[in-house]
Amino acid sequence: MPDTSWQDRAAAKRRQQLDSIPKDWVLPNLPPRSQLDVNEYPRKCGLLTAKEVQITESSVETLLVNLSQGTWSSVEVTTAFSKRAVIAHQLVNCLTEIFIERALERAAGLDEHFKSTGQVVGPLHGLPVSIKDMLMIKGLDTTNGYVGRINQPAPKNAALVDILESLGAVPYVKTNIPQTLMWGESYNHIFGRTLNPFNRNLTAGGSSGGEGALVAMRGSPLGLGSDIGGSIRIPAAFNSLYGFRPSYNRLPTTGSVGSGVGQNTIYPVYGPLTTSMDGIKTFMRSILSKEPWEYDPLVIRKRWDEAECQLRDHNNGKELCFAILWDDGSIVPHPPVTRGLEIAKAALLRAGHKVIDWKPTNHAELCRLGWEILAAGGSADVDAVLATSGEPLIPDMSLEVEKFDAEAWQRVKNTQVPRPGLTTHELWQLNGKLRQLRHEYLDHWRETISETGTGRPVDAIIAPVAPFVATPHGKNRHYNYTFIWNVLDYPCCAIPVGSKVDPQLDAKRPRASFYGDADRQNWDSYDPDDFINAPLSIHIVSRTLEDEAVVGISEVVDNALKARESAI
Repeated sequence: MPDTSWQDRAAAKRRQQLDSIPKDWVLPNLPPRSQLDVNEYPRKCGLLTAKEVQITESSVETLLVNLSQGTWSSVEVTTAFSKRAVIAHQLVNCLTEIFIERALERAAGLDEHFKSTGQVVGPLHGLPVSIKDMLMIKGLDTTNGYVGRINQPAPKNAALVDILESLGAVPYVKTNIPQTLMWGESYNHIFGRTLNPFNRNLTAGGSSGGEGALVAMRGSPLGLGSDIGGSIRIPAAFNSLYGFRPSYNRLPTTGSVGSGVGQNTIYPVYGPLTTSMDGIKTFMRSILSKEPWEYDPLVIRKRWDEAECQLRDHNNGKELCFAILWDDGSIVPHPPVTRGLEIAKAALLRAGHKVIDWKPTNHAELCRLGWEILAAGGSADVDAVLATSGEPLIPDMSLEVEKFDAEAWQRVKNTQVPRPGLTTHELWQLNGKLRQLRHEYLDHWRETISETGTGRPVDAIIAPVAPFVATPHGKNRHYNYTFIWNVLDYPCCAIPVGSKVDPQLDAKRPRASFYGDADRQNWDSYDPDDFINAPLSIHIVSRTLEDEAVVGISEVVDNALKARESAI
């Protein structure tokens, strides 16, 4: 047990973080906490020049064109995003590690290379990329929100960080996460809580919530998140972004620090959060061009297939058939979520595609198995990390936990006892049942060929990301709308619909029946005034290893949504 209390160690780390912020980038006057929407604040706060605003509000594609042509230097772009990231942090608390001087030194080296050779280092030359805290960056902490991991600098980079740098990217900040990583919100004892920039009374999601908030505020053009239950797609949806969950083992995980290491049934995956589908495609194409299977023995030896992305196997993107999952048979989504699905349906029909309904098959059972598998090791993994500092396990993501004093936390700790794990035989039984249900789901998908009228099964599912939009803090409690696709290992992409909660359009309606208590409680919790300004999003799902196809299909959906919006 360390000599100093866990509270003192966390406070010291926060002071260290604040000391890493350039003094002239500190906002002289923060907006009052009652100002809920701060997404536009960085543009108007006076700290950014007009050119820095232009740079930070550019897409990944525009940035890369200007960097490759020498119109903007890497130092200019890195400075602009670093400054805006620090501004965003002061408003929504999204960062963990801030290493701007190091990033600017790298950016200067890239500029010198371009000046002397006239060539870019790689396809991401000069592009600032934010990194979720759980990925190691040499010389920096990777706490994952655990006090016991403070002051343990990484000995080397994670594989993905090395690949990004080889492509020319510039890491400059790491972003906030929840303790244990296994929450759909982002709060820990060290760095505190990340807020949603569209409404600070709402969560930014998790566990890549810092990425979601930062990219939404244009403090990063492209963020790297991870996903084992929805941790890319939830923050993307809650912050009106594009977020892609690849199939298992398309991208390397070597050099990441997580919970449950060695759990090899439901794999965590890494993927991008950004502001456009082109940004998603650029990231995936670039990473796969570097043969990531040379960095991680589990990565599948499969290069990016542009023909698959152009939908060679899906009628080249013409007259597709989509199936909409309106609810999962357990919890009916809130009205704005349903409206988002209806907007997508109308847009796709207008674009000449076909839309049918998707019948959920064994969703509750698949998710139950998945959660049992993730918990198969008991609490030993988490307990061991907590024991290094004496900090207690955070029991929930509610605002109340922020008010606990030392005595209250000790009482919490006294109630926490080790949770036993399963035997190997018990785990094998779960794995066997999961394999059976995955096979049944594949059969179910294949059999839709009788309904589509295209001669193919449905091209993709369109589904809610959650049964609600971004929730008030501590209320994001239902993850099965994302977790189901992790369990099945179906690649999927969250995209914004282009609308936000409207109390008139999204008024609560009476329901005569419910699936069960959880469904009733979720419905009763809905008041549109509590979700003001929350973005509407959907996600597009395809089958295992159809990663390129789901990116291409998501582009089709995104274009249809934009065409509909421009026609209104």
